[in-house]
Amino acid sequence: MQKREFIKTISVLGTISTIFGMGKLTAAQNTQTPQYTSLNSGQVNGVFTQAPLPYAYDALEPYIDKLTMEIHYSRHHKGYVDNLNKALTGKNATTATLEDILHSTQKKKLPAIRNNAGGHWNHTFFWESLTSNPAPMSSKLEAAINKTFTNKETFLAALTTAALSRFGSGWAWVCVNKNGDLYITSTPNQDNPLMHKVVEKPGNPLLGIDVWEHAYYLKYQNKRADYAKAIFNLINWAKVEERMV
Repeated sequence: MQKREFIKTISVLGTISTIFGMGKLTAAQNTQTPQYTSLNSGQVNGVFTQAPLPYAYDALEPYIDKLTMEIHYSRHHKGYVDNLNKALTGKNATTATLEDILHSTQKKKLPAIRNNAGGHWNHTFFWESLTSNPAPMSSKLEAAINKTFTNKETFLAALTTAALSRFGSGWAWVCVNKNGDLYITSTPNQDNPLMHKVVEKPGNPLLGIDVWEHAYYLKYQNKRADYAKAIFNLINWAKVEERMV
């Protein structure tokens, strides 16, 4: 995965204009485009594939059970990839990255692309955010957290609140804004902060927590709070810090 790069402007991506019916951005608009985290989303000539899960299905037990991981990855995530490829058929998207598609998303344009591109990106990002052997936060990451949230405990409490207060299905996020400051937000369904024309608080995601019921229901039933507490035992803080660079 590439660490960070400035998003390509839409003006040099005629494929994205074709997909979303957008005009060219002005130079002034181009200077305002945010940075983003670029994933290895398996795109070859406009066809997207799943990257292999970075660990075995049972690697995150007892916090996330094997069956949930298998269903989540091989059915839910795979479904988003398959449906994204179907939605892109005939859209001339052979050079568009997944991030290009997300950044071009508009609220009322082509919901099948919006939902499935978001589902593919969010899940790829989520798998990379978890590990069976997490290391403690580094002093650098903790200092960045303390700058905004005073301390780690306040930060984790705010992230928990974002996860629990998201009505229905969605995601809780830790992001960095264009000034380099951390903030916490949440999005519905498969939206994410890269969709700067859709979400209230756009930015560059550092951590995403899936709060769709399929992420936890087999083990935790309707107890999202128990899942939110458990998942903090699996966060790959080294990956979160890497995304800050």
